[in-house]
Amino acid sequence: MRILSRFSCSLALVAAAAVLAGASPQPKVGELAPAFELTLIDGSKVSSDQLHGHVVVLNFWATWCGPCKQELPLLDAYYEAQKGHGLKVFAIATEDSLQPFQLKKLFAVMHMQSARRIKGPYAAMAGVPTNFIIDRAGRLRYAKANAFELGELNALLVPLLQEPVPAG
Repeated sequence: MRILSRFSCSLALVAAAAVLAGASPQPKVGELAPAFELTLIDGSKVSSDQLHGHVVVLNFWATWCGPCKQELPLLDAYYEAQKGHGLKVFAIATEDSLQPFQLKKLFAVMHMQSARRIKGPYAAMAGVPTNFIIDRAGRLRYAKANAFELGELNALLVPLLQEPVPAG
């Protein structure tokens, strides 16, 4: 019984430390998306507040990932076709990818923006690619480790892009 009590106290201390340290909850589909800040490949920053009213795709990828190599050009072409309708796509390279100066060459020929890092509770889930979709109102609508195909992008994004931009 005494061991269980110590264990319960330890769990409470760990939970309290996480709250005090500002640990953010894991993003949950259907809930408001937790705030984030991207550091882009050029060093500039973009916050989730700046993206309100847009449909946002956060794509975690790696240079060594075969499905990522197929998905990245698709996401780029999709972004180019839909950006006028309020779509924003950010490709976030995982830490084990190429150095930022090497990624600049790749993204010089692409239309979507690349990020070197993200602050917030977003990360690759069970593997890469991992994608998060946030709607115009800031609600997380999709979170999955899975490479997109065109049909799936259309099914997920077209309805969101047709939603009105929320006031405020």
